[in-house]
Amino acid sequence: MTARYSGSCLCGAVSFEFDGEFERFFLCHCQRCRKGSGTAHAANLFLSPERFEWLAGADEVKAYRVPESRRVSCFCSICGSPVPTLNEEHGIVKVPAGCLDSPVPKRPDAHIFMASKADWDFDLADVPMLDELPD
Repeated sequence: MTARYSGSCLCGAVSFEFDGEFERFFLCHCQRCRKGSGTAHAANLFLSPERFEWLAGADEVKAYRVPESRRVSCFCSICGSPVPTLNEEHGIVKVPAGCLDSPVPKRPDAHIFMASKADWDFDLADVPMLDELPD
């Protein structure tokens, strides 16, 4: 039986599904991914477009292309959440791992673009881990 995954944006207006396993899972530390995610790295899964389907809200998905680059980011026009980016030209779908509603059974394949990581992105395993917001 083929695995089926689903995901959505923060407000729920955009939802999607795909089947099969992920082809790649990267944690990208490049400056563009850091700016696009607002975090230390983007966590993106990659798969082929024929396995991907919008369930709702495809008309709410907006795209931003970084000028003079291949970098495209898609997001929900209502809540601003990152959502999958279909790149037909390169035959790939980039799925932000954080927008999946299904468990992700795969560990990341690699941290990439470490040479441009954030200057505060080091020894994070030593930072206290809390289950909720501290008092």
